[in-house]
Amino acid sequence: MLTIFFDLDGTLIDPKVGLTKAIQTSLEKMGETDIPHADDLTWCIGPPLWSSFEVLLGPGADVAEAVDHYREFFIDEGMYMADVYDGIGEMFDALHQVDAKLFIATSKPVPYAQEIIEHFGIHAHVERLFGSELDGTNSDKTELLKYALDETGADPAKSVMVGDRRFDIFGARNNDIPSVGALWGFGEADELHVAEADALAGAPEEVPEIVFDLLGLDVEG
Repeated sequence: MLTIFFDLDGTLIDPKVGLTKAIQTSLEKMGETDIPHADDLTWCIGPPLWSSFEVLLGPGADVAEAVDHYREFFIDEGMYMADVYDGIGEMFDALHQVDAKLFIATSKPVPYAQEIIEHFGIHAHVERLFGSELDGTNSDKTELLKYALDETGADPAKSVMVGDRRFDIFGARNNDIPSVGALWGFGEADELHVAEADALAGAPEEVPEIVFDLLGLDVEG
């Protein structure tokens, strides 16, 4: 059975507005005066939130407090300030036709990620969402995908990870899962090449055929 794990931010949804606003709000509450522009915070979309604040605030900062401020805004407003990428519905439809098992693997905490996919209707297309715990457990994609494989019993050789950042590709490779880099997200082509993605997709609609080719499946359109 074909199993596909999808990243959420930058792969299924564009969370830039809400996520960057939540970071800016948190930095303000932490007393920072030089607040980066939203365009200068897109690198924070993908890696674990704790790691991003360690970089933004520097050594000795209270990262836990910053995360709390972030979540306060994100839960109230930020998580809904997003858009589903064009073509996601068509991609899911094509994959459902071959009875692929679809899952989400995101660094976001499960409660927030679940609320997001239900709000945008994505939950109807996937069997389960795998995410991090509120304390940061499983925010690393290698650990998260290992947990997902254990939980689903999926065969890594018959699975694919689709994501837009190097963290997705590294996590897949560390679990012997083939990967597809999503070029419509926030990772540049060079980043995905260096991370050694097995294939690159320029749009969501390209994913099914690329996945079939990657795994050597003969699927008629």
